[in-house]
Amino acid sequence: MKKTVILISGTPSVGKTTIAQKLKDRLNAFYINLTSFAKGNNLISGFDEKRQTAIIAEEKMRKKIKEIVNSVNKDILIIDGHYAASVVPKEYVTKIFVLRRNPIELKNFMEKKEFRNNKLWENLESEILDVCLIESLCKLEESKICELDITGLTVDEVVNWIIAILFDKKKCEFGKIDWLKMLETKGLLDQYLKKITVI
Repeated sequence: MKKTVILISGTPSVGKTTIAQKLKDRLNAFYINLTSFAKGNNLISGFDEKRQTAIIAEEKMRKKIKEIVNSVNKDILIIDGHYAASVVPKEYVTKIFVLRRNPIELKNFMEKKEFRNNKLWENLESEILDVCLIESLCKLEESKICELDITGLTVDEVVNWIIAILFDKKKCEFGKIDWLKMLETKGLLDQYLKKITVI
């Protein structure tokens, strides 16, 4: 029987891990956090000093994920990470949920987690410019891509939404979120773009 492999993607600090762990409990699924997985399985090939982030050995990770999907004693797997679409073989993916959050709210979340300066604005740029969605579209079939605006929602509300999509109670869709237009409407676009262009 083919396993259900659910990817949870989105900009850092959007809420992926909290939501993925709650979803894991609700679905009695096997769970992989890609950051922890990379560290625990020697899948880091270097360190980007400028961006202050680990460089993932993608091919090795892809091979390791294949092994786990094929061997784990669970019917459902949940894989959480902003680069999930790049490292999970596309033939294994049932659905990817790209979590989106209004950049104004996301900025507040990141500041609480003590993201500062370049790292904060690099991640906001990623959210504003749909980077995780675009990566998903480059790697996976469109029918597998679900984009969720989770701004202002509780963890339970997001998890219920994901489960409703998985059981065909709600539509899986993408392409309706436009943060550039939203920021422009609020008169904040120039302020954000000036910060982004200097990182």
